[in-house]
Amino acid sequence: MRWSARSCHDRVIAAAAALALAATGAIAAVAPPATAASSVSVSVDAALQLATVPATGVGVNIPVYDANMNAAATPGLLSTAGINTVRYPGGSHSDVYHWQTGAAEGGAYVAPNTGFDAFMGTVRAAGAQPIITANYGSGTPQEAAAWVQYANVTKDYGVKYWEIGNEVYGNGEYNATWEYDTHSSKSATTYADNVLQYISAMKAADPSVKIGAVLTTPGYWPDGIVGPGDTMDWNHTVLSIAGSKIDFAIVHAYPTSTSPADLLTKPQAQNANITGAVRSLINQYAGSNAPNVGIAVTEANAQAYLDTSPNGLFAPDDYLTWLENGAFNVDWWDLRNGTDCTKVTTVEGATDYNDGGMVSSGSPCEPAVNTPFPAYYGIQMISRLGAPGDTLVKAASSSSLLTAHAVRRANGDVDVMLINKDPNNDATVNLSYTGFTPSSATPTVHSYLKNAHGIGTTQSGSPTTQTVPAYGITVVQMHPTSAPCRVVYNKNEWSGVMVGNVTVVNNSLGQVNGWSLGFNFPGDNVITNSWNASVSQSGPSVNAANVSYNPTVPQGGSVQWGFRATWSSSDANPSAFWFNGASCAIG
Repeated sequence: MRWSARSCHDRVIAAAAALALAATGAIAAVAPPATAASSVSVSVDAALQLATVPATGVGVNIPVYDANMNAAATPGLLSTAGINTVRYPGGSHSDVYHWQTGAAEGGAYVAPNTGFDAFMGTVRAAGAQPIITANYGSGTPQEAAAWVQYANVTKDYGVKYWEIGNEVYGNGEYNATWEYDTHSSKSATTYADNVLQYISAMKAADPSVKIGAVLTTPGYWPDGIVGPGDTMDWNHTVLSIAGSKIDFAIVHAYPTSTSPADLLTKPQAQNANITGAVRSLINQYAGSNAPNVGIAVTEANAQAYLDTSPNGLFAPDDYLTWLENGAFNVDWWDLRNGTDCTKVTTVEGATDYNDGGMVSSGSPCEPAVNTPFPAYYGIQMISRLGAPGDTLVKAASSSSLLTAHAVRRANGDVDVMLINKDPNNDATVNLSYTGFTPSSATPTVHSYLKNAHGIGTTQSGSPTTQTVPAYGITVVQMHPTSAPCRVVYNKNEWSGVMVGNVTVVNNSLGQVNGWSLGFNFPGDNVITNSWNASVSQSGPSVNAANVSYNPTVPQGGSVQWGFRATWSSSDANPSAFWFNGASCAIG
């Protein structure tokens, strides 16, 4: 919802406190050593797929009032942090900014050299892609369509994702006004009707673009309130009118918190509920289009402890929890923001500058411009965990003070992120695995420690035991054990039904001409159909053999097949596989 940081303060509407502006992490002194170590168990199910890491997953906002938007250092800051999506022209400025002239309504500040072409040069240099917010508040469908035409036809930029307005529900409809809106009616119905006009005009210019509509965040003001001129609340109204035409739904998330400890509970306590509520509404109103409608969190951050270690822990946990629960895009607010120097405090032994940026804006009370805050390093740790195209898999912790996330890499490696939310005690973590057999070699470990100024890398611990320092983040990278063959077993499950996909890698068996794979179901799965294999089952025992078109598996090559099965009491993963009689590693 950011308006402008040039005045060194944030415009916060009291009625919209739940959506108020956000924060990031900071640089500070070294904290005292931890006094004890707690024991935590973490289980990783490398076969239980939660989501594919999207190419648009890790994003950031850069508003047009950032004078350093297109500075020489910016592409490097973005790429080093692993940022792959950049939102423009930034928060509430989006509804006053006219892209053709580079000017903004009402005298809102626009920094020099922040025009669209300059922005695109920076994004391309960073290896990222843009998400553009079209001006709804003071713009027109024709202005937005001209932007699409210029971006994708004239300049061939290939800009795929476009939003219609920022937090449009803040236009006065619910008696709180921070969003500029010149429409005579401020209702959800008016917005939704206009969204259809924007979609029609923009897709006439480029039918391939994906267009999103603004929703209120479920559980946060003004969710559930029926405005004048509407018969339902904002979300039900917008989706009932435009749900069958949009490509994604947009929410913003700045969770309120009463303490650092409370903030660190929010990703697990709220994100799944929010995405679940949005998905339910999409399914209710989008009809046959529902499976195609994504969820984007185009502004995310905390509201307190912005430049200190709590937000450094919150940031990667927040991103990954959103992605695990189905969001395809999460954009931090923002890269550089600015601050109110009267609000500088100390949190967990570090200076909190009250700056919502990932890096310093260089305000008088702050470190030098572009100095990273802890949220920057926390977000950078996501790139140590996985990359677009890798698979987010299930990881569970026995302690609420330690959160785990896991990724199965495309090459079969499994990486685990461990976030210790205890500010005083190290955690001794005992790891166990399903669907993956790690090599006994000492794993590579990346660590971001409390109030540190960078990320460290070493070889330490073992695949089954790691120590995570107090208020630290650790990513453990593991290779599968060496074996003549390796099986990657994926499944998607529903009540009573599951779909399995099996990949067999021939590590060292020479060229295989004709193959079979045997395994036993621990549960009561019954295979009902299969593809790319001839499958027979006797009780729990299964044998899959090649079909006519895939008998050959060269050494170093692989073969894939899949099946659908029913189950009632358990569909637990097989614990062993035999490929032409050879015992295979799993994962």
